[in-house]
Amino acid sequence: MEIVTVFDKDSNEKNLHIGWGISFLVDQVILLDTGEKGEWLVDNLDGLKINTGKIEKIVISHDHWDHTGGLWDLLKIRKRISVYGCKGFSEKFKEDVKKGGGNFIEVEGLTELKNREVFSTGEIEGDYKGKYIAEQSIIIKSKNGISILTGCAHPGILKIIDTVRDLFPDESIYAVIGGFHLIEEDRRIIEIIIEEFRKRDIKKVGATHCTGITGIELFKEEYKDDFLNIKVGEEIEV
Repeated sequence: MEIVTVFDKDSNEKNLHIGWGISFLVDQVILLDTGEKGEWLVDNLDGLKINTGKIEKIVISHDHWDHTGGLWDLLKIRKRISVYGCKGFSEKFKEDVKKGGGNFIEVEGLTELKNREVFSTGEIEGDYKGKYIAEQSIIIKSKNGISILTGCAHPGILKIIDTVRDLFPDESIYAVIGGFHLIEEDRRIIEIIIEEFRKRDIKKVGATHCTGITGIELFKEEYKDDFLNIKVGEEIEV
């Protein structure tokens, strides 16, 4: 199963936009998040020669600007596309999707997105600055096992991993990719989380975005050749 990084903070290609937020395209048909700015997202899709007409579903991990910013321009191109969001998203966001021409689909629990291969975790409870935040992640089943794509992991990256393990108890976890929200965490806390990754026998890690510089470097140091460098325009096979 192929994952293309459409938006993130780094790229080897000078013609592609980088910035804050993420966007991943799964198997050419499912887009997770849309980065911070619509013009940049659309330019990157064009630059990567991605046919937006083939994108069937947009999954928004959580309704923060750096994950929803590109959505509104994309909706102008892909009217009536299904946008999957959590029940706990703001009513304003849900209404804005509908006003923009999207078909908002509210998820609560495990939701199939593609042929028993790609799923949403459903809403996982998190906390952001002392307030409730709803977040979902994407689960990909392949011959290698389960891979998890996260937005910001506000509920806690280990909580997300354990939720997926409970949903698929007979599957091993191959890769965890995305933002782990460790940017403000103490170095020792990050080291403990990495130890927990190893205890859960996670084979590969692609830490980026809000994982923070220290977190990314520590994961890279531990996982070595099994660390996945996330860069706009590059593909990952899981």
